[in-house]
Amino acid sequence: MKVSEVREMSVADLRDRIELEKANLDSMKINHAISPLEDTSKFKKTRQDIARMITILAEKEKEQN
Repeated sequence: MKVSEVREMSVADLRDRIELEKANLDSMKINHAISPLEDTSKFKKTRQDIARMITILAEKEKEQN
């Protein structure tokens, strides 16, 4: 997910999306333990997306206060 796409999202949408991505990462880890994924770089990409969204969420919340 691109930074420009994340910045366009509202605070509530960001919170929902972060929770969704965290759940997605957990299920990917469980599935990987059962049967290995072919493309393990998805773990890194998902973690980076989550971190990016958390950072932008913090910026938006700071601007509101």
